[in-house]
Amino acid sequence: MTEAHDFTEHHADPGTPLPELRTALEAVLLVVDEPVAEVVLAQVVERPTEEVGALLREMAAGYDTEGRGFELRNVSGGWRLYTRESCAPYVERFVRDGQQARLTQAALETLAVVAYRQPVSRSRIAGIRGVNVDGVIRTLVSRGLVTEVATERESGSILYGTTAYFLERLGLGTLDELPPLSDYLPDPYSLDEDDVSISH
Repeated sequence: MTEAHDFTEHHADPGTPLPELRTALEAVLLVVDEPVAEVVLAQVVERPTEEVGALLREMAAGYDTEGRGFELRNVSGGWRLYTRESCAPYVERFVRDGQQARLTQAALETLAVVAYRQPVSRSRIAGIRGVNVDGVIRTLVSRGLVTEVATERESGSILYGTTAYFLERLGLGTLDELPPLSDYLPDPYSLDEDDVSISH
């Protein structure tokens, strides 16, 4: 994580029972795309960092003992869930065989944002689409349509762009051959000039 976040303004509805700490941490770890520091996770669940750190280590050991298909690792100063190495052949088969499946509407919309706004960060894509796009980005990367192209200097965020395979699939020679986005948008939903420009 490269930015400091303030989580104090977002609280659960007083009438809604809070999940157990372990459950809350698992939910957060399922949606992160990069290792998250203990202090950040502690802010999210509003518990002491030492308590969160101890539980994370306990969870990691438990997953190993239970032989789960995923493992919790502490890497690069943060925690993240990874598929277990012994399951790699099955994961690779799923990803490879999935290449022939149709893209979902969400994936197509996200791919369009990347194509017209690249290089673009996940947070920028999420802001345009109004939903979390981490899972969709992973799908597009695994399909070879989108790739990491740079890192934003100010925030350290990964920037994404389309690939040569993307151009090949669309029968295009360059990004300049993408149709003008305004031709496909009704006036009330037209984006400003900055949102439809292509960055090379």
